[in-house]
Amino acid sequence: MTKVVYALVRKVNVDRYDDREIIRTNLIESFDLLMEFARKHLLDKFFLENEVNVSLRNILAREMISNTLMHREFTSTYAAKFVIEKDRMYVENASRASKQGIITPENLEPNPKNPIISSFFRNIGRADRLGSGVRNLYKYSKYYSGDEPTFMEGDVFRIIVPLNDTYSFDFGQNGQSNQSNQSNQTGLTEEEQKLLNWIKLNPDMTNALIAESLDWSVSKVKYYVQKLKQANKIKRVGTSRKGHWEVFGEKDN
Repeated sequence: MTKVVYALVRKVNVDRYDDREIIRTNLIESFDLLMEFARKHLLDKFFLENEVNVSLRNILAREMISNTLMHREFTSTYAAKFVIEKDRMYVENASRASKQGIITPENLEPNPKNPIISSFFRNIGRADRLGSGVRNLYKYSKYYSGDEPTFMEGDVFRIIVPLNDTYSFDFGQNGQSNQSNQSNQTGLTEEEQKLLNWIKLNPDMTNALIAESLDWSVSKVKYYVQKLKQANKIKRVGTSRKGHWEVFGEKDN
């Protein structure tokens, strides 16, 4: 299946473009060419996850690109785009929307627009299970830029990921890991600090979603949640399903 996808960089010449690729080939080659375009124009910031260096750039680009290729409305003449700007990047494509508005991990209702293409992409390793893309983008966008992505459902579907070239989650002002500095200052264990950092970024998440995001068991999350509560670091406001986390700083303790 062949459709045009425009890849653009608009950082200096925002009215036109600084770089452009017009990709007119099959979906597999389109994916590879768009990934190469992303690697060419996006920073690959250092980030450790479970003591392994992972590429935030590649994770974000992969989720955005596979989504716009898999769920595109191919009967529409609207051209799909992958655009990199100074303070954001986004993809957009024509869509058969089942509803209008903003999509979040909480209101996500996975609905494959092209089930056969989605299944094929998962089988060849270009995508994961249905719905994981939204959670991955919410998780890793915060590590990459310090801010959350936006998913806009409608006749044109858009994913917008903020960019901030000066932001680094791992590197502090004194040349040390933010996570290490925080652990030294608070006296928390590495696991406690990891959970606390995640709750700060995702105060609305339930224990089950935290477990899925951190690749922990729910019982492990509950155990360390209890430890943080006993240390007066966090408090749950509302119910376990509808509430949110409150995180207390040093001045609150």
